[in-house]
Amino acid sequence: MGVVDDAGAVQTMSEAKLASTGPGGMRGTGVLQAIARMSSTRTNYWVGHAADFLVSFVLLGTAYWLGHGHSALVSVLVFLLGLLIFSFIEYAFHRWLFHGPVRLFEHGHTIHHEQPLGYDSLPFFFPPAVVLLLAAALALVLPTAMALLLTGAIALGYALYGFSHMIIHRRGRFNHPLARKWAAVHHVHHFHSDKNYGVTSPLWDFLLGTWYVSKSKVR
Repeated sequence: MGVVDDAGAVQTMSEAKLASTGPGGMRGTGVLQAIARMSSTRTNYWVGHAADFLVSFVLLGTAYWLGHGHSALVSVLVFLLGLLIFSFIEYAFHRWLFHGPVRLFEHGHTIHHEQPLGYDSLPFFFPPAVVLLLAAALALVLPTAMALLLTGAIALGYALYGFSHMIIHRRGRFNHPLARKWAAVHHVHHFHSDKNYGVTSPLWDFLLGTWYVSKSKVR
């Protein structure tokens, strides 16, 4: 769902292709337009969430099955590393792509800021395909179990990001004060789009100077 959390980028790409192709390219353009339409449907939105969790669980389960002889400590550290890697990917994409100069990404994300309850999202099959390609690439340089564990952790981070983003906007007011504070961090971003890029964690906002500080707290 989430890191590119909009169908607007797909729609923009299909519009650009339509403008640059002749009749011979209409079939390919038609496919892109169909994918863009599908990407804004409720079905794609919910199937995408399920697919993101499914691929992460499959990778983590397979890694566990293949890595019985590996150190538990090493496995835990690799898993945590994967979550940390994704937290930076989440931050970097949000800051430098979705709020960056490339219209293909910026336009679609602007739609989300204008319509945060919309169903625009990536095609449900795209994130799992990227994750599986990443797992295959890492398996070329790492033991298979470690490659799947690392990729599975990254994929789980992505799935949790999408789920977190969804409940922040759709859940309404949380009952627990910590949950309310967590959700408020992202709501602040919708009013101050150069701050609070992290959704699942504020870590990189703190480290890279984009954490929002209220003017009333600045002396």
